[in-house]
Amino acid sequence: MRKIAIYGKGGIGKSTTTQNTVAGLAEMGAKVMVVGCDPKADSTRLLLGGLAQRTVLDTLREEGEDVELLDVRKTGFGGILCTESGGPEPGVGCAGRGIITSINLLEQLGAYAESEKLDYVFYDVLGDVVCGGFAMPIREGKAQEIYIVVSGEMMAMYAANNICKGIVKFAEAGGVRLGGLICNSRKVDNEQEMIKALAEKLGTQMIHFVPRDNVVQRAEINRKTVIDYEPGHEQADEYRMLAKKIAENEKRVIPKPLAIEELEKLLIDYGIAA
Repeated sequence: MRKIAIYGKGGIGKSTTTQNTVAGLAEMGAKVMVVGCDPKADSTRLLLGGLAQRTVLDTLREEGEDVELLDVRKTGFGGILCTESGGPEPGVGCAGRGIITSINLLEQLGAYAESEKLDYVFYDVLGDVVCGGFAMPIREGKAQEIYIVVSGEMMAMYAANNICKGIVKFAEAGGVRLGGLICNSRKVDNEQEMIKALAEKLGTQMIHFVPRDNVVQRAEINRKTVIDYEPGHEQADEYRMLAKKIAENEKRVIPKPLAIEELEKLLIDYGIAA
């Protein structure tokens, strides 16, 4: 079983990318579980046809400790198993705590047991926060490999570099490695070349360039992944290619984060900050 965490700047499209990618893996015959690690609880919406997933924290608040796996896990598109960690009540407690509570509960309930026959577990993690509960997939070895969703925008690249610093910090203790960058295009000038260059400097790879297409938004409005909504569309094939590349990826590294001056020079060299 491969345990994968998807990180990236807030709003970069992590949840959309994750759900479309796991749809591709499920189509290939893989058994996948997605654990949403965002208090918004939107990491499984497209897989469940818009169904509001009852979160682990909500369930514990309402039912106490007497919880079964079926209470906190639903089956979505392609047989994908879906769980949402949720978060505390607004203004109360630490949102990252939900991730710790959720993963611990799933372990206790046997969600990761060999009898489940899972090929992949995907953690969709909030924003670029690599401290506290949000670092748990890295810090405690819950995830073996990390993919960072990025674009050619400066702050997205800054966040990716920052996440790499977090990976380095926990790599030796937890054994976590970076599998690559996923460029979720924003149609920035020279974007593909720039992210390839960033990946090379970090010592990793741009595993796939996902072009921007409005069919993604149309599918989201219809509460579906692109593979489910319009399986014959070119964009569906892009996500299938991404899924295949992740399935076949054996390049996992401890990244080499850039100094801020190097990152700014990269932007200037590719004409973004000129």
